[in-house]
Amino acid sequence: MTLLRDADLATAFDHAARSYDTLVAANPGYHAHLRRSARRLGLPDGGRNMRVLDLGCGTGASTAALLQQLPDAQITAVDASIGMLQRAAQKTWPDNVSLVHAPAERLTEAGVEGPFDAVFAAYLFRNAADPNTVLATVQDLLTPHGRLAVHDYTLSGSTIHRAVWTAVCGAIVLPAATALGDGKLYRHLWRSVVEFDTADEFAARVRSSGFDRVRVLPLPGWQTGITHTIVARRSTGYVGGAR
Repeated sequence: MTLLRDADLATAFDHAARSYDTLVAANPGYHAHLRRSARRLGLPDGGRNMRVLDLGCGTGASTAALLQQLPDAQITAVDASIGMLQRAAQKTWPDNVSLVHAPAERLTEAGVEGPFDAVFAAYLFRNAADPNTVLATVQDLLTPHGRLAVHDYTLSGSTIHRAVWTAVCGAIVLPAATALGDGKLYRHLWRSVVEFDTADEFAARVRSSGFDRVRVLPLPGWQTGITHTIVARRSTGYVGGAR
């Protein structure tokens, strides 16, 4: 099986949107982990007078996590899947949250313009056709010293953690998703984690893209060694537009 990309992946997410919230709610710690990663952005004063980009917002779980930690920030939530965004739009949001349909690689075409004080990206980069282009886009949109928090399934590199991820997907996630008609997408998601960077490899990718103060922070529970927050800051030496 090859990984889904671009339009095929967006279409698969469109189809899965109807049951996405139900599936992730069955994942212990899913929402608490998102809130922890949002808190790790370290923005002060509830985000007052700040702009935050929620890149790959899906049905809005990451947006809700950001809103709880940063109730006074202006949050722009973006996703490439119109089906996911439609689900997000059915929820109640305050006036400081806006939803935008756009691929991460083409934000400016959709009218998403910086500068942002922070970017939060949950479960996004391993699904991007070109993660380096997305990182460069994020750099261009951030203020000097702007902050990035990436929340994702990025394996530690341990064979044990890889085996746990595969076992959970094979025994629980894939059977449930297949019963809902979304087996193809969730097989992609399992494989995308196995084939993508380890947490340390992704941190090195972030550093090479012009970020500094890059740290890999673990998350608790069964996802220890499987899910991490990678936090970073836009380097003052970054030259905008570099690819």
